[in-house]
Amino acid sequence: MKKIAVVTGANRGLGLALSEALAQRGFKVLMAMRNPDKAQKTLNGLTMKGLDVVPMKLDLSQEKSITDFVEVVKREYGFVDVLINNAGILIDSEDGGNSSLFKTKASTLQKTFVTNTLGPFLLTQKIFPLMKQEGYGRIVNVSSGMAQLSEKQTASASYRISKTGLNMVTNLFASEVDGEDICVNSVSPGWVRTDMGGPHADRSVEQGIKGLLWAATLPKGGPNGGFFQDGEAINW
Repeated sequence: MKKIAVVTGANRGLGLALSEALAQRGFKVLMAMRNPDKAQKTLNGLTMKGLDVVPMKLDLSQEKSITDFVEVVKREYGFVDVLINNAGILIDSEDGGNSSLFKTKASTLQKTFVTNTLGPFLLTQKIFPLMKQEGYGRIVNVSSGMAQLSEKQTASASYRISKTGLNMVTNLFASEVDGEDICVNSVSPGWVRTDMGGPHADRSVEQGIKGLLWAATLPKGGPNGGFFQDGEAINW
């Protein structure tokens, strides 16, 4: 039986590359995205390569969408082996908050937190029991060096705070592992040339997904509750 991987934000960038890479490794990949219809050309390209991918609708900013998504997964598949919480937004520039935290609006903080932190929390909350019942799971929260409390940070407050919160989500669920072969980790892909990272980022998508794939396919006894980049531990 094929392993099942759920990848959020799978329509482009890191999520798309991760979905293809996991499918190439033999996973059935449930590609979660807000608008599957808009990604049909991309999805057709993957299936033409013989990859086992399934587009699924998921809006992490809506709790009902998360509930409906997990109910479909339960009904159609019954279990999940890998969950990659990749979907995220960086919208601080919309109110000038990318240049000064004093320009950050409450609405920007709230919108960012809902998608980047609350959504992954709720999705993990609902999928984690499916992993516990099988005694196996790999959960990868796509974080950022911009979340590190060990480093002095400036501006882009909404994004930084939301990703620091996501690291706590990792910590909390990692603490729920009790004897099962489940690993929950945060991974920073680095500054990657995607729509979010922009054309001047110093890493390719291929470099960015390296550590994410590592965390998604950890062997038994692998690390749990850590923060990594390229398979190496980094400071929180």
